[in-house]
Amino acid sequence: MILIFTDKITNRIKFIFNLYFGLLLRAEFKITVNRDEFISYQGVKFSYCRQPISDELFFQACNLLFERGIANIDLVFGEYDGLPVVFTVFQKESALPFDPFAAGFYLVSRYEEYLPYRKDEYGRFSASESLAYQKNFLHKPVVNIWTLTIGNLLKSRFPGFNFPGTTYKFIPSIDIDAAWAYKQKGFMRTLGGLAVSLVNLDFHEITERIKVLSGRKKDPFDTYAFQLEMQKKYDLHPIYFILFADYGLNDKNIPVQNRAFQTLIKSLSDYAELGIHPSYNSNFSVKKLKEEISRLSKVLNREITSSRQHFLKLQLPSTYRNLINLDITDDYSMGFAAQPGFRAGICSTFNFYDLDADVETNLRIHPFTLMDGTLRDYMYITAEDALTHIAPLINEVKAVNGTFISLWHNESLSNAGRWSGWHAVYESMLKEALK
Repeated sequence: MILIFTDKITNRIKFIFNLYFGLLLRAEFKITVNRDEFISYQGVKFSYCRQPISDELFFQACNLLFERGIANIDLVFGEYDGLPVVFTVFQKESALPFDPFAAGFYLVSRYEEYLPYRKDEYGRFSASESLAYQKNFLHKPVVNIWTLTIGNLLKSRFPGFNFPGTTYKFIPSIDIDAAWAYKQKGFMRTLGGLAVSLVNLDFHEITERIKVLSGRKKDPFDTYAFQLEMQKKYDLHPIYFILFADYGLNDKNIPVQNRAFQTLIKSLSDYAELGIHPSYNSNFSVKKLKEEISRLSKVLNREITSSRQHFLKLQLPSTYRNLINLDITDDYSMGFAAQPGFRAGICSTFNFYDLDADVETNLRIHPFTLMDGTLRDYMYITAEDALTHIAPLINEVKAVNGTFISLWHNESLSNAGRWSGWHAVYESMLKEALK
């Protein structure tokens, strides 16, 4: 057991120590404020406070984990092991030149997303606003890295100490924003789509739509056979997120009462886990969110406990509070639309910490590493070059025994139009992730 001395035990202290030692290192630990207990303990131990007690393994503490509330922090930066670090400390006795617990809490709690920031066109906290992007470590799961560093410092100081740690996992996930491109849309939406194509003189789309609707061509978004083929070939255990919402400007899936759509959903649930893809408009109405979850639950005849926000529209803490109140236990929205990498600095599951309430919740957050649309639509990466951007991120996750979660759409697996060539990218990613 690891004994940790600190001057004060707060909710923040308990949260971050449980993340580092309980969830990531998988080691038993105890926190104490009793100096005599700490001094007399003969096992693995370290102190986290302002000044060392004697000659123990010591990490100098900053103020963040002993505070309450949210405030603009004058961040002090440094460098360690070739990476930028924050919450630099200056005690020469400190085992590290920065406070890894304060730094980890700042990133994982998404502290910066509670402060004023410039929103993107969809009202989101964008990658460019993040500390990780600005300091060029968004591509590194630094919290996992720091945790392993601390574990190795303990092993070096206490040769008999070991920790089980986590094991690498891969979870492919697919969002169903629009189950079909042309089919099952209804008469008015089909007529409207034809009119728009005609105004834009897009005769290719007009021809394709007519061929699909007349049964002469397969709907380009109908990639479910390919998905099942990949699942069987590579023994995948995917999770799907279904947009099951009323039609809106940013919510354009098939009508929820459509029987073909409901049949598709049921068939997907036969070989994969399903969760809700809360609509863009549900961000402005808890009633709408509740209705969407209830609808999907009735179709599947089971409780819905997983979610990922449509458009990755995430507003802290309200989005997560709404999900908690509706019995969602696991959310997969933690990632950026415009950049791949590690939004919370971590590639492992962690519990949402509600900074406003200053309390750890039971909502499990599963960060994803990359999204198809990020590569194709934000970074303008071609299918030929995509794997050179994907493989290094997978390797970063493997290096710390984290969980690599990919985000794709049925549309991007069409291998047609703007997604021509991306079949091969997807399968190459699967091979790389499963190596």
